Amino acid sequence: MATIYDVAQLAGVSPKTVSRVLNRDAAVRDNTRTAVEKAMAELGYIPSSAARSMRSNRSGLIGLITGAISRAGDTSVPTGLPDMFLIQGAQKVMAAAGKTLMIADTGGDAARVEPLMRTFMQHRAEGMIYVAAFHQRVSLPAPPAHCPWVLANCFDEAGTPAVVPDDAHGQAQLVARLIAAGHRRIAYLTLPPDVPATALRVGGYRDALAAAGIMYDEALVAAGYPDHRNRSEDLYAAIEKLLMLAEPPTVLCCGNDEMALRVYGMLRSRGLRVPEDISVAGYDDHRAIAETLYPPLTSAELPYVQMGTQAAVLLLELIERGQAAGSNPRKVQGALAWRDSVTQQAQ
Repeated sequence: MATIYDVAQLAGVSPKTVSRVLNRDAAVRDNTRTAVEKAMAELGYIPSSAARSMRSNRSGLIGLITGAISRAGDTSVPTGLPDMFLIQGAQKVMAAAGKTLMIADTGGDAARVEPLMRTFMQHRAEGMIYVAAFHQRVSLPAPPAHCPWVLANCFDEAGTPAVVPDDAHGQAQLVARLIAAGHRRIAYLTLPPDVPATALRVGGYRDALAAAGIMYDEALVAAGYPDHRNRSEDLYAAIEKLLMLAEPPTVLCCGNDEMALRVYGMLRSRGLRVPEDISVAGYDDHRAIAETLYPPLTSAELPYVQMGTQAAVLLLELIERGQAAGSNPRKVQGALAWRDSVTQQAQ
């Protein structure tokens, strides 16, 4: 393997001059630079990034810890919009900043987080991002004081810099749009009660009703998935309870698009047409589901790509300035995808 001394000899310059060309830390005449670059090309010389990072104290490496890769092959567990999209958002920002994103997967084992953090530190990572599968509270090992650390799609009690979805806003804008379409009996089939998104989205649901002067009716809110088993039997029972009300709902809001997919089938098994007999809305805007269902599903976006982007931007701010502006956690708002699963009600 060629060394800097081989390059210097072939170019007819000193090793120090070669170093100046590589690091661009001093003026070098154009003909000298051309000779050095030609010598490097002929010899196939590859500069040592490790040596340069030792001098600059910047490795250009960013660590990202996730479980998305191992979860992607687990077809036994229904999931919403893949958090792989969040990673893509972070990758785009880091690439634009000239950073290399190193990705490590936990394999679903939380005990692997700390060893992975140590591995990243051994490679002199400038900072790290932890990506959660869904909006949740986490308890993770503390990183070294000199290494910035950002949580994405999650938060902790220690106040670690974090980026999360604005679930309350997402549900509120969806319900407000349903009300604008003439719906007054709006049911909500929730995710498990212990999921942070559930309380936030119920809050957004209630806020939208209150803003329209519609009284909150607790009978219209049911746990579609009362626990993390996500059983169809529980969802069917919740739907049956809602449809048996003296004044049944005209629209069912679902906790995620995967739930809405099941709801379509359950309603049709009862002889109900979507949206002619009852409207359905989801949450995630998981396009693989929302755009292939018939009719296409109205859904509030869970902004995974934007969360990844914001997590990367936040980490770069911490690396460059040691602090970041704005509130913590940073809340990211998604858009509303209005499709044909919701019909206009007569006013």
